[in-house]
Amino acid sequence: MRKLRPRLNTKARKLLNSEQSVAKELAWRRSSLRPTPTTPVQFPLTTFKMAVRTHGIASSRSKSRKAHFQAPSSERRVILSAPVSKELKEKYGIRSIPIRKDDEVVVARGSQKGREGKITNVYRLKFSIFVEKIVRDKSNGQSVPIPLHPSKVVITKLHLDKDREQIIERIAKGREAVKSKSA
Repeated sequence: MRKLRPRLNTKARKLLNSEQSVAKELAWRRSSLRPTPTTPVQFPLTTFKMAVRTHGIASSRSKSRKAHFQAPSSERRVILSAPVSKELKEKYGIRSIPIRKDDEVVVARGSQKGREGKITNVYRLKFSIFVEKIVRDKSNGQSVPIPLHPSKVVITKLHLDKDREQIIERIAKGREAVKSKSA
């Protein structure tokens, strides 16, 4: 008994025929491109260097900005780091540390340069900190704290507890390891 094929309209038949002819053409090309056993295959004598993997590092400006502004709170803590004063640098062996409430700072850049005070709030969502005596008076007499970026201040006194001391120890140990490695 003969198999019944579904009837195709002319458009579908042309499409099917063209697909079959393309498949035949590709098969013929593949067979003709295969090297015959008589012709030896020669490889270039250049050596290839393995690619360096840089996962999580975008060189694109837009991707870097997106990563910065969409960073989770744990990463924002590290972004909100501030340099430490020369005295603290010599004492603890660190250059900068994530800023926290109750650290004492002096403003190094901007319109508030030279003013100092204790940090009252670290606002991770807006990448800013608030310092005790740095405020602006509103027209109704109310005083509002001025937000500052931590990179524009210098830490003069650290608020230390057990966890903070461990962090400082870890950073200092890493810096010493790098110094000994390079020397």
